[in-house]
Amino acid sequence: MEQTSSPLPFMKMHGLGNDFVVIDSREREAILTASRITAIADRHRGVGFDQLAVISLRAGLPHLTFYNSDGSTSAACGNATRCIARHLMDSTGETTLSLTTDHGTLRAVDAGSGLTSVNMGPPQLDWADIPLAEEMDTLELPIEGSPTATGMGNPHCTFFVDNAETVALDQFGPRYEHHPLYPQRTNVQVASLIGPDHLRMRVWERGVGVTLASGSSSCATAVAAARRGLTGRKVRIDLDGGTLHVDWRDDGVWMTGPTAHVFDGVFTAQWLDANP
Repeated sequence: MEQTSSPLPFMKMHGLGNDFVVIDSREREAILTASRITAIADRHRGVGFDQLAVISLRAGLPHLTFYNSDGSTSAACGNATRCIARHLMDSTGETTLSLTTDHGTLRAVDAGSGLTSVNMGPPQLDWADIPLAEEMDTLELPIEGSPTATGMGNPHCTFFVDNAETVALDQFGPRYEHHPLYPQRTNVQVASLIGPDHLRMRVWERGVGVTLASGSSSCATAVAAARRGLTGRKVRIDLDGGTLHVDWRDDGVWMTGPTAHVFDGVFTAQWLDANP
């Protein structure tokens, strides 16, 4: 077969085990079809990821586009945003920066001690903005378990349970990801209160499945817990992969946690040609 592709560099990153392939296309456009994205996501024949993130330029700012492992898109991915913000700050020596996503312009800051904070913007609390299929109170949905609906640039459905550890998430998650109240599908969280302003949360991500962590899910869960009077607006959230701190301020929902740039790699021309 005649070679038509050029080798394509990428970075592998993770935030608390929520892992990403990151492609910087600011100088070279990356051709990413749905089939190529799912091939990259294959943990045996590709690289593997929870989300793929592409860095481009828009109005002079770094712009992030996110893809789930099934090839679908997402307007927000909090942990990937933190990872890329850390990479960009390390590259420039800056301690604060702005970048854009399909959810809007986000601000990131170096929080010290290897931690990175990102303002994920104000949450969407109205049914039409999340979106839900019909008008209703988003605090307690008419679903068994009375979950709370929240938008963080992507839709979320948060169940508060006695013990998040005991939920069979691989069965529970897909049941609600495709619930008819969520026309764009939804991320599903199960969370339990383990102390003052301290939550244990596990997550099923739409288009991905069970993940070790999720930044936007953590933000949505913190907002839901505060709205329901379970916590204040500043909380610690323990996930399967580690701990995030979320602070719902007047200017948006700030999320702080560690990041890891694991390795750099190159997709070979032969592999790209075999996965058009």
